[in-house]
Amino acid sequence: MDNSNNTLIKLSDLKIYFPIFKGVFKKVVGFVKAVNGVDLDIYRGETLGLVGESGSGKTTLGKGILQLVKITSGEITYIFDDEEKNLQSLPNEDMLRIRKKMQIVFQDPYSTLNPALTIFNQLQDPLKKFGIKPKSKRREILETLLEEVNMPKESLNHYPNEFSGGQRQRIGIARALSLSPEFVVLDEATSALDVSIQAQVLKLLMNLKEERNLTYLFITHNLSVAEYFCDRIAVMYLGKIVELSSAEELYNNPLHPYSKALISAIPVVDSNSKFGRKRIILEGDVPDPANPPNGCPFHPRCKEALEECKHNVPQLKKLFSSGKEHYVSCHLYKKEFV
Repeated sequence: MDNSNNTLIKLSDLKIYFPIFKGVFKKVVGFVKAVNGVDLDIYRGETLGLVGESGSGKTTLGKGILQLVKITSGEITYIFDDEEKNLQSLPNEDMLRIRKKMQIVFQDPYSTLNPALTIFNQLQDPLKKFGIKPKSKRREILETLLEEVNMPKESLNHYPNEFSGGQRQRIGIARALSLSPEFVVLDEATSALDVSIQAQVLKLLMNLKEERNLTYLFITHNLSVAEYFCDRIAVMYLGKIVELSSAEELYNNPLHPYSKALISAIPVVDSNSKFGRKRIILEGDVPDPANPPNGCPFHPRCKEALEECKHNVPQLKKLFSSGKEHYVSCHLYKKEFV
């Protein structure tokens, strides 16, 4: 299915490097290449999962899209009111308009709320910023939002320490929705919650997506959750996308050796489960992003590596598996196949 005409956000050769300082004079001696050349389209109305080990650059990519970290090079194009906007080149006034449409729910519900302020005082800030008056109108909007995320409206008068982790995350979701965004980054939004609470929050997010026509970038370590929650999944390794396909296709037919290893590590209870495949043990650690290996970034840990993998960086190429669109960055796949 071609979704090219339904693109909401387009990333082109996106790079985000962080300088490494050394010495008394803070001389730049290198760079941490957190995101190292990502091309990716996010389609309107979808949930795109972003998975990979810690240190692969997932959170940095999400924050880069929202302009919360500085972009080193490349382009982020946002389709706003049927016009393509290059986010890096926008004046502050135009960026402020678009920022209403792009929000984030952070991982830790305990650190994202100010313990010294009531829920109302901190949730009303975005509304004040964009000129919503009077105070009674802001309270009315927030009361409706809290009820939408299954929290009593009286919660506005309480402090964060009076709520559980799941309740705080619901409040964080309400804050992200307060300006009626169309794109939300969910940065490990359920990983700090108990399993039963995770299921409730995921169901809530799915309902909100349908009711508000939202687009999600869902960053997670939990691959089984990603399969349940996401339409497509991008696998990230050392700052690069190594595989991209529909969630069903990725789990039924992973192509990249790294994706195969990740999926083989999913715990299973039912021996007949489709995840009940031979465990693939990856040797060694993720390479230093300040000094990535030549060629394919995964080749030092890959048991299927070719000589070519040590010298040439594979490009993310479009393949077809069982008639389904599938992208993979690997020298093991030379051309399209059916």
